[in-house]
Amino acid sequence: MAIDIYNPDNYTAGIPHEQFAWLRDNAPVYWHQHPQGGGYWVVSRHADVVTVSRDFRTYSAEQGFVLVDDLPDDILSMARNQLLGMDPPRHAPLRRAVITRFTSSRLQQLEPGIRAIARDIMARARDLGEVNFVEDLAGDLPTAVICSLLDIPRDMWAQIRRWSDLQTSASDPDLGGTPDEVNQASVEMGTYGFELACERKDRGGEDLISLLINQEVDGQKVTEAEFASLFIQITVAGNETTRGLISSGLYQLASRPQLYRELESHRGLIPSAVEEMLRWTCPLHYFRRTATADAELAGQAIKAGDKVVMLYSSANFDERVFDKPMTFDIHRDPNPHLAFGHGIHLCLGANLARLEARIFLEEFFEQFSGLELTAEPTFIRSNLVHGFKDMPARLLPRD
Repeated sequence: MAIDIYNPDNYTAGIPHEQFAWLRDNAPVYWHQHPQGGGYWVVSRHADVVTVSRDFRTYSAEQGFVLVDDLPDDILSMARNQLLGMDPPRHAPLRRAVITRFTSSRLQQLEPGIRAIARDIMARARDLGEVNFVEDLAGDLPTAVICSLLDIPRDMWAQIRRWSDLQTSASDPDLGGTPDEVNQASVEMGTYGFELACERKDRGGEDLISLLINQEVDGQKVTEAEFASLFIQITVAGNETTRGLISSGLYQLASRPQLYRELESHRGLIPSAVEEMLRWTCPLHYFRRTATADAELAGQAIKAGDKVVMLYSSANFDERVFDKPMTFDIHRDPNPHLAFGHGIHLCLGANLARLEARIFLEEFFEQFSGLELTAEPTFIRSNLVHGFKDMPARLLPRD
């Protein structure tokens, strides 16, 4: 089989399951050529992705960051200050500073505010009729939630989403831009985060920026420069992945009316349904590591300096772990998917995303009796981001 999982065109119909299955069965650690020269190892089985995720000493996030394409030096230096691009020991104190703001008790406090945002979105959507579900509903909740948590002025929310789209969907002509425009978006977003941190330093606010910039961990506070990079990670992740989860999840339900009715009638199933939506959707196809020393993975020799790509959207369909992985099963238990990664870099906002998706579904069922797909959705042209950019649908409000 011809394997090309780099070309973004091969993701415009969704996950290339046939290629991924071949890799899992025939070459679980596969050398893939990069179009600009050199190459990288593709790790496609669940167990091997877990191994790489856990072994942060051998497989570094910091050496070359987490993208398969090498970043320009100026962008790389900034990216290394994002938590997802840090190795220990730098990683632990900053992660602790952030994770204390996403505890279960803190999320319980946030739930009423998130529910109010969701209800407002549903109320405004009742009269829309035909919509692009991605932009008109699914994208609004995560943008509003993360911007509200950060206390970003309302007139900047659209700009935050635009900066986010440019950086994550650069390879899609409808969403991205030139390399210079993408890099500029990263710089502008980081600069804006730096300015917000400077404004709120030592002022005692209760928004997430104030809580992070004024919190002391291991005798040190987060610097404004560190926060600028962290701001990019929080806002981008808070927008892109949850938007993909919600829109793709509702597509699966709309495509399977019996499941829609079951979930609508048995709301207690929503948490397990969200987990299956995460497994099935897997908002990010991959993240990269760089080998710090010679190693062996699943019998394959890997040299120091080699790029190693963990293919989450393959691991989530690994027949060695999941029974009937090509069946969308809202009752699936256990469901050890890797949609949020694994190990020390497990997504910081995982439980916030789960909470947003659950509330969205609950409030959607309250306001709408159904969702009719009026055309097939179109996927983002990207080998990194897995999600729809358009999902034409007709909303069916309850009387």
